[in-house]
Amino acid sequence: MQAVAESGTPFVLATGRPPRWIEPVTDGLGFAPMAVCANGAVLYDSAADSILWAATLDVDTLAWLSDLATTVLPGAGLAAERIGRTAHDTATPQFVSAPGYEHAWLNPDHTEMSSDDLISAPAVKLLVRLPGATSHEMARILAPHIVGKADMTYSTDNGLIELAAPGVTKASGLLAIADVIGVRLERIAAFGDMPNDIPMLSLADHGVAVENAHPDAKAAADEVTSTNVDDGVARVLERWWG
Repeated sequence: MQAVAESGTPFVLATGRPPRWIEPVTDGLGFAPMAVCANGAVLYDSAADSILWAATLDVDTLAWLSDLATTVLPGAGLAAERIGRTAHDTATPQFVSAPGYEHAWLNPDHTEMSSDDLISAPAVKLLVRLPGATSHEMARILAPHIVGKADMTYSTDNGLIELAAPGVTKASGLLAIADVIGVRLERIAAFGDMPNDIPMLSLADHGVAVENAHPDAKAAADEVTSTNVDDGVARVLERWWG
């Protein structure tokens, strides 16, 4: 990845992570690229620690979605990802959860609040968590009800789905950041492994999935490389920049 960046080729992160979770990735990379965060809802300049743009769910839509989710998925817990001006904007509680929300992974930097307060401010993501369920089954149940109201995806199958503003995907975020840095669509290659990568893999001129990716992500890709633990991404990059 450093070789790609050093060649002058624009290198962009595209992730479901919020900006506050980007720093460990840039530390590992050794450089700080532009990033599409929150599955396309946020454009983030990691070098400048600046939020360039964000697409949010408004409070009325959040209220409607929360009522819907808890009705069709009984027992589901809710959380929301908000955004400030920087990755760690202390003026904005960034991850807020309703009482009883069970995290899908370690997340010590959350703020618990009432269900009403949770949906009282715009958010880049509404997270719906149902421990013991599978994400794909949750998505199957919820999808028919939200057409035109929100975009839905998931990046793990352990009972967590993520809702964003309509039309917001990694593909829309990648298009937006490509416009910022002046890269044409036909010059984009993308790598991914989970359903939240499918729109981006389909959009890119050359989409690559790792061998241990979700079957739907592999089906959307133009190429399947070896697994992530077998340096699948590096193998493709070395073919182009080695």
